[in-house]
Amino acid sequence: MDPRNIVIMPGDGIGKLLLPEALRVLEASGFRANYIAADIGWEFWRREGDPLPRRTLDLLEEHKIGLFGAITSKPKDQANQEIDPEPKNKGYRYYSPIVGLRQYFNLDVCIRPCRTIKGNPLNFVKRVGSQVIEPDINVVVFRQNTEGLYSGVEWVNPPEKVRSALETHPKMAPFRSTPSEEMAISCRIITRRACRRIITEAFRYARRWGYKNVTVCEKPNILRETSGMMLQEAIKIACDFPEIPLWETNIDAQMMWLSKNPEDYGVLVTSNMFGDIISDAFSGLVGGLGFANSANIGEGCAIFEPTHGSAPKYENLKPSIVNPIAMILSACLMLDYLNEKEKADRIRRAIAAVVAEGKVRTYDMLRLAGGAGVLSQGAASTEEMTDAILAHL
Repeated sequence: MDPRNIVIMPGDGIGKLLLPEALRVLEASGFRANYIAADIGWEFWRREGDPLPRRTLDLLEEHKIGLFGAITSKPKDQANQEIDPEPKNKGYRYYSPIVGLRQYFNLDVCIRPCRTIKGNPLNFVKRVGSQVIEPDINVVVFRQNTEGLYSGVEWVNPPEKVRSALETHPKMAPFRSTPSEEMAISCRIITRRACRRIITEAFRYARRWGYKNVTVCEKPNILRETSGMMLQEAIKIACDFPEIPLWETNIDAQMMWLSKNPEDYGVLVTSNMFGDIISDAFSGLVGGLGFANSANIGEGCAIFEPTHGSAPKYENLKPSIVNPIAMILSACLMLDYLNEKEKADRIRRAIAAVVAEGKVRTYDMLRLAGGAGVLSQGAASTEEMTDAILAHL
């Protein structure tokens, strides 16, 4: 079989350091691919006024699979200040390129596994009397990836037509005296089609991998129309999966229950903003962002990424100190998608063996504040952690 073509997008900050580590592990697992580098990120915003150049979209349209590192995103005013003189004042607006990728390719299904690795000193524990219990957490968050508050439909100083349309709703009455120039508006857009797809995929995943329940996590008591639609569709779709119980939780209550009974949950499905929040919260119970991996899947394209940021303050530390496990686990999700599950499972077992052994731990696993001095305090470098995983492969 010919090697696959994979578009690699290191992006910004530590993404440039971590993606090569994942490629080392993929190579050692026996996976063969042609890796095609693509441009994305802050450097291209500054130079070209576009953090997601057309040439990168063309590569992904051709090859369909992407492995992504990390992105630096900054507020609008700071983005405008840092753009180079040549593209400055030409009307360019910064927009997150990863959000742009999700919307351009309709990567509407985001999968974020949050699973305990035995021996990880960062795992959540709870106390019952004098007994310390480390629950076995195995949660997969299905996040609707293209709609909701991240749809990008928003205004500062909304146009008169927008303002007039909104004021037909009685709930706008308290804002009628507020001048438009003092108002910012974001729209939370939810569609039935997107609800059905993300909920159906969540149930299919639960059935395929034997998860014990699917929880729809929204806020229908307040967001009656948007969260209400998500819940309505979940109740309908659950009828096609009678062996899998459907649970309902409100996002605020779910955040409380995270530290009460996280082991009770299986697959959790929710809208865009809530999915972003709840997946980071669950990842904090299983090691934090150094272990947080994700897949962005559409009907014709898929992109895999760790959910940590670009952490630019660590980019120039030599040797690198950041934890590569989230990036490597994201590559495992890519292997799953490509029906290379045996290789993915071998890598996951190697990671689990290194964590259980406890001899090699990055600074976050030792609960150290990041910085150049962590290596002298016993922390492993990025490369040393990858080497340990390779040794177990």
